[in-house]
Amino acid sequence: MSLIKGIHHVSMKCSSTEEYEKTIDFYKNILGIPVTREWQAGIMLDTGNGIVEIFNDGDDAPGKGVIRHFAFATDDVDACVEAVKAAGYEVFIEPKDIEIASTPVFPARIAFCKGPLGEEIELFEEK
Repeated sequence: MSLIKGIHHVSMKCSSTEEYEKTIDFYKNILGIPVTREWQAGIMLDTGNGIVEIFNDGDDAPGKGVIRHFAFATDDVDACVEAVKAAGYEVFIEPKDIEIASTPVFPARIAFCKGPLGEEIELFEEK
């Protein structure tokens, strides 16, 4: 039996108030993720199955780490991509249908974009 129930949250650190506000705008207003908690130096946005936590510490942001990307489940990859592009963010893998060669085969529609901090975000629609 696993002691782990799932991923609780993904945390990002901003190095300026401008970066913090831009990051919140992206996740809250462009992707439509609602705020669940907010405090002086941070905010939590609830994706429905986990939380995106954003800090405004004012320090230097950490260097590039070992996290390759994180993925958001969606029912409409194409609508997400339209919203991201309309807001001026980079989509570096356009929406496409894939089949993950697993047993059983796992069909999905995916796209990748960059967020305000340069984070790689996968938009993932199970078929």
